[in-house]
Amino acid sequence: MPSIVEAAYPGNNKIITCILLYLVIILLVKYRVRIKKKVNRGLKKLPGNIQKLLFLLIEDLKADGPVQKSWQNFSPLEENKFHCHLTYRYVACWTWRQGEIEIEVYYVGSREKAPY
Repeated sequence: MPSIVEAAYPGNNKIITCILLYLVIILLVKYRVRIKKKVNRGLKKLPGNIQKLLFLLIEDLKADGPVQKSWQNFSPLEENKFHCHLTYRYVACWTWRQGEIEIEVYYVGSREKAPY
């Protein structure tokens, strides 16, 4: 017995399957956040409250993507780079390329030493 898709679109099973799979991926997969090794090593040196704020930011990045206007002093740095303040003293920087679902956090630390 043919499925509803096969009945509606006979002969186009591969195309329909690809379209449905693509839609499922878009709806279910949000953004993936990767933390650079250097940042990961430095996390232990950060105060506990800054670590917690970073993990909240990462959850927001996963859910909403690279543009985080609700975070303090959020701004784009360059074409694919962004930053925000976790507190007055600490910032986080990340990069993202248009059309990708991966965001990379490349710096977390004092704003005085930030790479911008």
